[in-house]
Amino acid sequence: MPLPKINTPTYELELPSTGKKIKYRPFLVKEEKVLLLALESEDMKQISNGIVQILNDCILTRGVKVQTLATFDIEYLFLNVRSKSVGESVEVNITCPDDGETTVEMSIDIDSIKVKKNKDHKNIIKLDDTYSMKLKYPSFDQFIDNNFEVSGNSSDVSKSLDMITSCIEMVYDEEESWNASDCSKKELQQFVDQLNSKQFKEIENFFTTMPKLSHLIAVKNPNTGVESEVVLEGLASFFS
Repeated sequence: MPLPKINTPTYELELPSTGKKIKYRPFLVKEEKVLLLALESEDMKQISNGIVQILNDCILTRGVKVQTLATFDIEYLFLNVRSKSVGESVEVNITCPDDGETTVEMSIDIDSIKVKKNKDHKNIIKLDDTYSMKLKYPSFDQFIDNNFEVSGNSSDVSKSLDMITSCIEMVYDEEESWNASDCSKKELQQFVDQLNSKQFKEIENFFTTMPKLSHLIAVKNPNTGVESEVVLEGLASFFS
């Protein structure tokens, strides 16, 4: 006689980027093993890939492609999956800003960690009086490719340009539009190369003001008694 199957609860949340509702379940022992092995490696790329693998298993809503979601969507999703799986708080080591060396272990309620949106953020860039550009958020795959060198000879400039070209959704004017999906990578790179510094800075601002997983925490240095505020940003900050 086979052993019984245990019912797993399901939950729902809204993706910060679109407001789309996603159903998910907690991760199970088999998936927790994947995460533990990735964390033990201390390799951020391996950890990121482990997170994507776990989310692919735990998301129940059909048609959701984790690899194409915005980075902050994946980070927010994973934190919520984790809170329903192993506990609703996470332990982090905070370095006290006043001396830059004393660390304090603190517990953070995962439900208090939100994706913060900048009021100055916009995804439509007006290039000149004729043309505008619509940008899309970098996917997790793009984030990994542009933040973890594989060959060892990538420059910061080339990675920045690759990120920008991969995030162009379309270029348009009042009469016509050009979808990036219909253009080659070389064509997109040539288009970016002809931008002036002001236009390029506007595009960079899209990335610097992009929504971020963020949490403000107050920490007191036990050695000096100084109280400080520390902002934690990005998923890696909550696994220190």
